[in-house]
This record gives sequence, C-alpha cells and structure tokens, in this order.
Amino acid sequence: MANVAILGAGFIGDFYAFSIHGQRNRDRVQVIYSRDDSRGRAFAQKHGIPQWTTSIKDAVENPEVEIVIIGLPNNLHLDAVKLAAEAGKAIFCTKPLGRNADEAKQMLDFVEKAGVVHGYLEDLVYTPKTLKAIQSVRSGAIGQVTWARSRETHPGPHSDWFWTKEISGGGVLLDMGCHCIEISRNYIGKDIKPVEVMCWADTLVKPIAAEDNALGWVRYENGAVGQFEVSWTFRGGMDLRDEVMGTEGTVWVNNFLRTGFEIFTAGGKGGYVAEKAESEKGWIFPVGDEVVELGYTDMFTDMFNAFEAGKEPCETFYDGYVVNEIMDACYRSARSKKWESVRLETWRGREKTERLSALQSYDEDHLLVKEERMPDGSLKVILKNKKTGQISQSVTSPVTGTS
Repeated sequence: MANVAILGAGFIGDFYAFSIHGQRNRDRVQVIYSRDDSRGRAFAQKHGIPQWTTSIKDAVENPEVEIVIIGLPNNLHLDAVKLAAEAGKAIFCTKPLGRNADEAKQMLDFVEKAGVVHGYLEDLVYTPKTLKAIQSVRSGAIGQVTWARSRETHPGPHSDWFWTKEISGGGVLLDMGCHCIEISRNYIGKDIKPVEVMCWADTLVKPIAAEDNALGWVRYENGAVGQFEVSWTFRGGMDLRDEVMGTEGTVWVNNFLRTGFEIFTAGGKGGYVAEKAESEKGWIFPVGDEVVELGYTDMFTDMFNAFEAGKEPCETFYDGYVVNEIMDACYRSARSKKWESVRLETWRGREKTERLSALQSYDEDHLLVKEERMPDGSLKVILKNKKTGQISQSVTSPVTGTS
C-alpha cells in the first residue's frame, strides 16, 4: 500500500483519484493540494481524502506521503518536481513533462540526483487497446514498423490556463502532440533515435496566441516515420486513433469516439456522456469506463508496481524529456518551414540503427516486389532482376498453372 499526495484538484486530478482508488484500491490519496481551499475541501470529500491544503510544500512534506503526483499547470511542474525530489519522494508527473526541453532536462536531473522513482504520466500509451497492439508489434506480428500515425483531436481543453501561452508553454502541439509522439515512439521503438522533424502549426479558429492545429512528421534513424495530427478545433467530441504500418501487417486502433458503443436519445435530459462530448441528444458516443479506456488504470498499476519493486515504470522522466526535445524541434520547424534536427543532449538508446530493410528473394535471379491473386484466380508476381534492376511480371493461370 502506498500513500499519495495529489497536487492539483482539476479535471485530471479527478481521473487520477478515481484510478488510484479503483483497480488496485489498496493505495490511498492522503492529501490533495489546491490553490483554492473550498475546491480542495470539495475534492477531498468527493474522493474520501482525509487532508487538503493550499500549500504545495505541506502536501509534499507530509510525513505520511510516499508518492507525489503532479497534476498542475505546466508552469508549475519544475518547482513541484524540485520540491518533491528534495523531500526524497517518488514523483509521477503529468504530461507534458516541461514547457520545453530545458525544463524537462532539469526535472530529469532533479529526480536522478535524488535517486527517487519517477514516472511520466503518459496515459494514452497505457490504453488497453494500445498495450495489446504494442505487445503484438513487439512480438513481430506486423514485421518491421515503417510508419506510425497517431491522431488526437477535440474542441479544446477544459481549463483557462491551457489557452494562456505563458502558463502552458504552447498550444495544441505541446498539449496533445506529446501523446501522439510518445505513442509512435512505443510502436517504432523507444531505443531508436529520432533525428529530424517537419511540422506545420497554425492558429486557425481560436482567439489565442498559441497554435490550435498542428501536423508533424518525426523521422527516426532507421528510416521509420512517426506522424501526428492534433487539433483543438475538431467538432464532434474527442477522436483518438492510431495506425501502424509494418512490412508484414497493419494495426488500426480506435480508442475513443467511435468504438462500437453508440446510443440514440431524443430526450437530451442532461448529464455527462464522455470527455469533451459536445452533445447530449441525437447519436451520442459514451464510454464504458473512461478511467480504464483512457489508460489511467493500467498506467497507475505500472507506476505503483514499479514503486514497490524499486524499478523504473514503462514511462519515465527520460521519456518525457525526449518528447520535449522532439516538440522543441517541431516548433523550430513550424517557424522555419524546414526539416529541423532533434537536439538530444542526452541519448540512452542505440548508438547506431541500421536502415529498415525487408528485401525478399523470389529466386536466384530476382527479388520479390509484389505478389497478388487476381480476380480471375491467376497469380501475378512482380519481380526485380538482382543484376540489371529491371522490373518484370509474370502471371500464372489458375487452370494450367503456367505463365
């Protein structure tokens, strides 16, 4: 059993508390920090938390607390991590780790110097479907991953601070691009170095200083590409989808919005449907268990198991730092309109990765380009001559078995 302090009584704090008191349930939140006393008291009463405070220092240094969970606005992460590391507490921090790579690197240095267990709360890597898909990819089900595409779009975040660039550090790219980038890293391989990015980001709809839409491509050393699509102006709810292409197969994952659970209501009597749902009548798309399906339950199970074993969880502050470096490169690319290098000050993966290759010999003289069954039952084979490079094809009759 672990005793926890949650810093932040906002929307994400609710998900964290529901999750911690859910599947494992032996772990307990002992204290909640909120800047507003009445909000902290209400949060504590709702989740059965015995203590609340308006002092981060008091929450962190509470003698009963072993783990500090940071669910604060982005501009407060650095100071909170420093305080918790100095107190010798295990630290789990929400995404993005920092407003930029410099902040993320400082936080990584704090926890490693203190020698405390640290976890990067990237919940969308832990959705049940994603965990299953990653397991399949790592077992070789789709061969070598060549391209991973991740999309998160919705009408925008819940709280005012997200929309204020000085507090958040950026717009939709920082808020949601971090999810998509880390999802792709898990599919492609977190030990494969990201080398350069191309990104477009712009403010199309919202009256804000930061970007509300962004698209990007991250090229990895082995030639694989991670693609992200993020928007704060998508109408219709929250869309979370991933697609992974390999040399031997493909994975499609739909985590939210259109997942096979749909209800039609003419009444629209009111009530919560799902995160960022825009309608309470007509066709609506509820979610069976949001805490589970958005990855919070499996995420905290991994985090607390790692804490008990004194090991690293699957997502650490180092992962958060790498993602911040990639996003910094994305912002540079959005300004320059060019491919920009990822400037990793610290790299702990493979020193050199060979380029992807899945060449397959067809016979002594040819490489196989493509093989397919035609509508009449014949088999068409497209080949490349190993010596001349010439492309040719042959068709085998389904009747005679000859070309």
